[in-house]
Amino acid sequence: MTDHVKTGRNAGPATGNALNRSLGSGLAPGIQVMDDATAVATRKDSARLDLGAAAWALYEGARDPYVNLIVIYVFFPYFATAVVGDPVKGQTLVADIATICGLCVALTAPLLGASIDKIGRRKPLLLLMTALMLPLLVSLWWIKPGLSGLGLGLSSVALGLLGLVFAYSELLHNSMLTRAATPKQAPYASGLALSLGNFFSVFMLVFVLWAFALPGKVDWSFIPKHPLFGLDPLRHETDRIVGPVVAVCLAVLAIPLFLFTPDAPASGIGLFKALGQGYVGLKATFRTLRGHTAAAVFLGSRMLYTDGMTALLVFMGVYAAGVMHWHILELLAYGVLLSIFAVIGGQVGARLDAYVGPRRAVQIAILAAACGLFCLLGMGVNKILFIPYDTAAHAQLWRGPIYRTLPEVVFLAIGCFNAVFITAQIASSRTFLTRLAPPGQSASFFGLYALSGTVTAWLGSALVRIFTGVFKSQQAGFVPVAMLLILGFIGMLFVKHDGKEGVA
Repeated sequence: MTDHVKTGRNAGPATGNALNRSLGSGLAPGIQVMDDATAVATRKDSARLDLGAAAWALYEGARDPYVNLIVIYVFFPYFATAVVGDPVKGQTLVADIATICGLCVALTAPLLGASIDKIGRRKPLLLLMTALMLPLLVSLWWIKPGLSGLGLGLSSVALGLLGLVFAYSELLHNSMLTRAATPKQAPYASGLALSLGNFFSVFMLVFVLWAFALPGKVDWSFIPKHPLFGLDPLRHETDRIVGPVVAVCLAVLAIPLFLFTPDAPASGIGLFKALGQGYVGLKATFRTLRGHTAAAVFLGSRMLYTDGMTALLVFMGVYAAGVMHWHILELLAYGVLLSIFAVIGGQVGARLDAYVGPRRAVQIAILAAACGLFCLLGMGVNKILFIPYDTAAHAQLWRGPIYRTLPEVVFLAIGCFNAVFITAQIASSRTFLTRLAPPGQSASFFGLYALSGTVTAWLGSALVRIFTGVFKSQQAGFVPVAMLLILGFIGMLFVKHDGKEGVA
């Protein structure tokens, strides 16, 4: 699940690497580019990961908890409800932050990706981005309700900068894969990175549940009687602590990459010259689409439905906090369950690819996510699928600490359903592009694939902001998300290739 809310989290390590390889590879005459494949040729090319490749994968485990704990399940929902004080205004402000951050990423990340191969060394820039993230994460502790903390202005700036720096760190980290691993190691390193990202995200969600959310709420022998470190839930310290906790995880788990992962040598090309050459390469990349109509239509369609999926993920926790009145305990458990079902989604995508082909698999996943979103719009504390439900007139389902009413359980089930098909869509989309890319041009096409998930990453958030602000409703804010999914589905109908075999 984590690979989905993260700015380009639509592209995992392998596709992110393809972005940088394609945008900076010999696509334009006269541009000399370092060949990472040549650089690792002298290393033993076995599938067994060496220390450098494993350290590269571990870095993804270091940074992915930011997406789950900060963006989706804990801090942004707390910010929208408790700090802003109004769920509707909170969703609007979160949308503003995500839109501005997305625009900055869209305007700068493609050029940075096109230029990074010209510069050579990645570690200095990646170290800078990592070092910037740490104080920004710690600063979240001082984002408090009322006027005693940073205030809405500084808080919004801190959250926006954090999202931008995270996007840059992801791009730089992805671009190191060909140095970190040999060709045979690369798929295993990429898979290990995704696994570690999900593992540490779930581990930290469970840790926060055990250490801060459950104490004082349940009388279980293995749960502390009070939140650790004497944190006060009434002052939302158990919500705010996730920023420093994620910072500690990042600081510790990122160290091996800087010690053991090989880096490209410095090219000697200055920053401004590299940016100029990157711009030329960026234009050349778009020329690769000429004569490949099916791929062009697919990438355009993906731009729409990926924006919808990304917005659905970013606002999932904010929506649950406002509509269902969930707090940190419910949201953390929600995150754990959805992360588990996201893993199932990868297998669902693979099975659909095998049975119906990747194009139809993508269409099925989009329709399923759109249906799930429609169901979410009909949910509330006192309604199920648009039908009123008087919780006071019905007995609680159980006496546990969370999810005691039928609307909550149904909302939870819909969220798990969405998690399956959002992840399935990611898996099937990647597979489909491998069937559309002409032989010898897969890197270029995966560069365009990554761009299609980046250049309009702001659109979904902007539409959520507009509709939420105009109609003063969180449900209304999700209507354009459904529109993006439907438009993406319609676009897929015009892709004249089923993806079952090679290029048509």
